[in-house]
Amino acid sequence: GSSWDKCDFETNLCKALPEFNLHPGWIRRNGQSGMGPPYSDHSGNENGYFSSNLADPAQYEMQSSPAALRTNVFLPTDEVHICQIRFHYWVSQMSGTLMVGLQKHCEDTVTNIWQVSGEVRNQWNVNTATINSTEKYEV
Repeated sequence: GSSWDKCDFETNLCKALPEFNLHPGWIRRNGQSGMGPPYSDHSGNENGYFSSNLADPAQYEMQSSPAALRTNVFLPTDEVHICQIRFHYWVSQMSGTLMVGLQKHCEDTVTNIWQVSGEVRNQWNVNTATINSTEKYEV
């Protein structure tokens, strides 16, 4: 059977993102925060919360140090237990790259499994990344 963990930032910062507070570039906000677009979450709810990366060079040194959201540890995948991570994302003015990386616990490096560099702007998009790993891993 399949099991889903849903994280929508409505009640908290998501148990899957324990390092959220260690990365000052990411905040939890909604469309009525007065911080510019998006003005609603992906379902059109103005009060709906999402995480937002404030890549403002005046506030953060984002160019040199990427801001990351790291999941908790997932168990290895196999033929029966596959893992898919589905996420909604919004790109406004972006000079950098939004990417999804995979870090296996046997490796020090993060492998890039998906990325976007701002070609579809000012609308919510959705993507599903499928993950295969014989080791425990984080995303």
